[in-house]
Amino acid sequence: MQHTTSDSIRGPLRGGAVDHEDLELEAADGNRFAAFGAWASDPEGPAIVILPDVRGLHPFYEELALRFAAANFDAIAFDYFGRTAGVAKRPEGFEFMPHVAQCTVPGISADVQACVDRLRSRAGHETRPVFTLGFCFGGGNSWIMAQTVHGIAGVVGMYGSPTRPQRDGSQPVIERVRDFRTPLLGLLGGADQGITADDIETFDRALTAAGVEHKLVTYPGAPHSYFDRHFADYPAEVDDSWRRILDFMQSGTYWAS
Repeated sequence: MQHTTSDSIRGPLRGGAVDHEDLELEAADGNRFAAFGAWASDPEGPAIVILPDVRGLHPFYEELALRFAAANFDAIAFDYFGRTAGVAKRPEGFEFMPHVAQCTVPGISADVQACVDRLRSRAGHETRPVFTLGFCFGGGNSWIMAQTVHGIAGVVGMYGSPTRPQRDGSQPVIERVRDFRTPLLGLLGGADQGITADDIETFDRALTAAGVEHKLVTYPGAPHSYFDRHFADYPAEVDDSWRRILDFMQSGTYWAS
């Protein structure tokens, strides 16, 4: 079953319950971390790794994984904080920022690779196309997976900063684009006070100069986190973003109007 671009992310999940499970995965460096897997009816199709915002494995991202599975894409959302906070479920009010400050690009990359490996093992082969999708902190890191994780089919970032250095002090996204090895989709808010129109234009020029297939979409009037924290206030932008992400994964038509 393929999705249709008229599918909306809003409303009840189609087809009732989706097969899902809490996971504990292990990265190559020995880190054990919590994740949430939602499984499509067809384990052979494209799959996605969800990089949350600074909250880590928040229930929103578990729900999003279920939405992907309902659209027939296996999905894993994972928690960043296994190295500093263990694998237990986070209580409401968890102080995540001290843990975000200790996240590193190599650590996140290792965790994403473990998620990719789990998705490919479910399909039973190493050629399964796996994408990444990230939000804010996860948005920039999702783009960076085009540099650091081999074999990724494409990377999607929502309101990630292309110009700010990473939390570990390493290069910003824009200084890494010469090493990107996969198509890139960026979905951004035109009213995002932390990511300016100049930032987006500069990013676009850098990607073009590096020969990276890409599309950057800006939604006028939409703020930072329009897709997750302000979901109910921007239904048209949310639905258009959802359509673009599914098209990117299914057919590569991420540049469509």
